[in-house]
Amino acid sequence: MSHLTDEARAPFRDAQPTIAMGDNSLEAIVAANPARRTILKNGLMGLSILPMLGMLSACGDDDAGATPAPTPTPTPTPTDSYAINFAGVAANQNDTVTVPTGYTVDILLKAGDSVETGTPYSGSFPTPADAEKWAGGNHDGMEYFDLSGTDANSGGLLALNHEYPDFNILMSGSYNAATATADQKALALSAVGISVVEIAKASDGKWAVKAGSRFNKRYTGNDIYRAGGPAAGLLSSSIKGMLNNCASGRTPWGTYLTCEETTDNYLDPTQPAEDYGWVVEIDPYQELAAPTKRTALGRFSHENTAYMANSDNRVAIYMGDDTTPGCIYKFIPDRAFSTANRAANIDLLDYGTLYVARFNGDGTGEWRALVRGQNGLTTGASDPGDVSQFTTPPAPATVDFNSQADVLINCQSAARVAGGTVMDRPEWITVAPDNSAIFVTLTNNGSRRVTDPANPRVTNRHGHIVKFKEEGNSPLATTFSWEIFLLAGSPTLADDNLKGNINGDAFSSPDGLRIDPKGRLWVQTDASTSSSTTSVFGNNSMYYVDQATKRSTRFLVGPTGCEITGLAYTPDLKTFFINIQHPTGNWPVAGQPPRSSTIVVRRTDSQPVGN
Repeated sequence: MSHLTDEARAPFRDAQPTIAMGDNSLEAIVAANPARRTILKNGLMGLSILPMLGMLSACGDDDAGATPAPTPTPTPTPTDSYAINFAGVAANQNDTVTVPTGYTVDILLKAGDSVETGTPYSGSFPTPADAEKWAGGNHDGMEYFDLSGTDANSGGLLALNHEYPDFNILMSGSYNAATATADQKALALSAVGISVVEIAKASDGKWAVKAGSRFNKRYTGNDIYRAGGPAAGLLSSSIKGMLNNCASGRTPWGTYLTCEETTDNYLDPTQPAEDYGWVVEIDPYQELAAPTKRTALGRFSHENTAYMANSDNRVAIYMGDDTTPGCIYKFIPDRAFSTANRAANIDLLDYGTLYVARFNGDGTGEWRALVRGQNGLTTGASDPGDVSQFTTPPAPATVDFNSQADVLINCQSAARVAGGTVMDRPEWITVAPDNSAIFVTLTNNGSRRVTDPANPRVTNRHGHIVKFKEEGNSPLATTFSWEIFLLAGSPTLADDNLKGNINGDAFSSPDGLRIDPKGRLWVQTDASTSSSTTSVFGNNSMYYVDQATKRSTRFLVGPTGCEITGLAYTPDLKTFFINIQHPTGNWPVAGQPPRSSTIVVRRTDSQPVGN
């Protein structure tokens, strides 16, 4: 149709998410054989011309008796390759994004760009009203959602987190919450939360935000949120804001899970601490419930979520507590999710059981229920504290778990009481597409003084990755097996404790982590940007790691001062969206203040990323 017609109809287009159904989903089928997308797109036209062909064959002509020419054999459509063939890039400290030969990088969304219609950043500090419509700062976790009626490889919705303000474009000087004016608080809180934007690919292959889309929306630290689940009654009835939105995840029913990586509101300390530290469920299509803090998933410094689902539509949500040290959790809802009715899943995350992981020394593990009355969670419980951080154990603290709400609000303490293993800053978790493995990054813990089998290094400055496997590959399992997948570090370092065992390109402080639909493992780093670290590892980077050989190949290097975080992609894996957080040099726009940004990485020959 005409692009004018398409644009005129766009505001009225009905958006519906795709319920993920694993290898049998349309996304998985098309990713495995993109030629089927052409068949599906042209299917109705193919059917419509069949009657016409029949009519033409019935019409008499002078050559009716002639032998028909044989139908030519169609040329098969080449199958895309998802093999990893890119030539790794060298570590460097350049103030740009470095990618392999044959790849291109475009800027999609910078801090201060307009999400909702308004005046974007143009060199002057904004009013709070203007900033409320901008993309926030410190872009972090994100997810890509399809739109009904749109080829998902050419357009969709991108939901992304804003962990912390890019203050350099908001106000002069530093921010002090104790002395901040009302306008300064409003500016700071405008820059956290999330953005949802509709994006589309142009004929030249470049992606851009569709200005004025009805889906473009900011959810900020100034907005009002509700709470659901067992602890909701102990929180404010109207919660001001969410913040420190670190990583994220999604549900099988197409909602976005954004994670608060703080258990207080440090930008506005007048707010009750209990209102923060939750997973917030948001519908990017704006069809279901208002944004809701799901208290059944526990209160701690949430990093991301990742889910595992089975054929019965039972699901587990995995989470890490990015605390030094913190535990690993999973939440199992009481009932299956509906693939036919999204609205039936509105309260699914309010009812279920939260578990903490215990890693045993023999390579086995167990999930211990965080339920009041079980595993020591009673009135007068004894919390052993952060035993990994002291050679002499700290004195235990007495904690009263008088209700399930107490367990959830004091989740970190409950996890230790129940015997959960305190890990070296568990950050991102990812689940293999076939449920056969789960990986978690343990970013670092330079203050660890007592080791255990799952955290084998004192002064763990460079971190490690743990792999575990649920019994029966089931989200409902209560036991698992585990191994240390790799120890980060560099063989060039003098201290044996810091060398690690990486096969290939060395890195420090693994953070972002994702297994894509083709089972390829990608790792992003959040190492120190001090010269003592960058001189060894270069700027923070992104790697492909082969799960069989554990060989690491550097795919991307970020600009000066940044962290690499967030990874989303189109179903055909030909477009990767990656976030560059808190750069400090002259990037992304020369001559302007540095700004956190979402970038688009593609191959110049339109093949899948990784080739």
